[in-house]
Amino acid sequence: MIPAIGPNPQPDARSDWRQSLREAITDPRELLALLGLQELADRLPDGDAGFAFKVPRGFAARMRKGDPRDPLLLQVLPQPAELERVAGFDDDAVGDLDAVVAHGMLHKYRGRALLIAAGSCAVNCRYCFRRHFPYAGEIAAAGGWREAIARARADASIRELILSGGDPLVLSTQKLTDLTDALRGLQHVIRLRIHSRLPVVLPERIDEAFCAWLAALPLQRVVVLHANHPNELDASVGAACARLRAAGATLLNQSVLLHGINDDADVLAELSERLFALGVLPYYLHQLDRVHGTAHFEVPDARAEALLGTLRARLPGYLVPRLVREVPGEASKHAL
Repeated sequence: MIPAIGPNPQPDARSDWRQSLREAITDPRELLALLGLQELADRLPDGDAGFAFKVPRGFAARMRKGDPRDPLLLQVLPQPAELERVAGFDDDAVGDLDAVVAHGMLHKYRGRALLIAAGSCAVNCRYCFRRHFPYAGEIAAAGGWREAIARARADASIRELILSGGDPLVLSTQKLTDLTDALRGLQHVIRLRIHSRLPVVLPERIDEAFCAWLAALPLQRVVVLHANHPNELDASVGAACARLRAAGATLLNQSVLLHGINDDADVLAELSERLFALGVLPYYLHQLDRVHGTAHFEVPDARAEALLGTLRARLPGYLVPRLVREVPGEASKHAL
């Protein structure tokens, strides 16, 4: 049985997502103390294993106190395993650097191009496939989007622009407005797709000003959320999803299959059901991108395919996400 999500509250008019972002927990020892798990502090790797720790307090509040195997905690807590060098895992597992065609723009697949809109996120997930990406030199917004827009203008095959990062929604709404103002006149670009974890981990970001910007766009709007476990989806996330839908966005979700976190048919089925209850369609279930520091999260393909078979037997087809892997150089995601 799926626990009730509860009513969709309206955002507190006094809340400020930027303040919430500034107040994120940046020391794993503080998070462990809040959860009553101080004994785990001795197992933390030195220097956060070379990847900064950051968790919004609202997301931390959804973690179970006293549970060292909490599925939300395991997504963000640094582990000594991140320091191990494992064959087949490297710094650029999906070929991002080879796909850079202009400052801040990646072009891998026909018909769509991706903008590296920002170099930071609201939460630093330990399985991040861009944890080693050289953001300092590849942020489209830093140059006022100029190179990326010029490239999009020159290529009439580009129908869709994808905002990614980092997380594009750490940018101010004014920065996003600057981008969409620059897109005016590009008649061949008909769709804007935003990939963001903020509606899940920092739902107050979906505020009145953002929704007004989104609703006014003369483009089709797609927002791809990133939730991996049903415990991430509380009433505040439901409210954010309702506001996004009211602004005219189509909502999809992509998850990453993670060992010990969501490699379980019951968990995945509940995630799909709860997403759909929020008006979000399950879209992709990604096999792990094999980036250095993430090998302990990997689920074998045979196990992944068995889980997908169980989901197909239990759920209507529209609730079964596509199991995929990104393979550098291929014309699309590779279906498993």
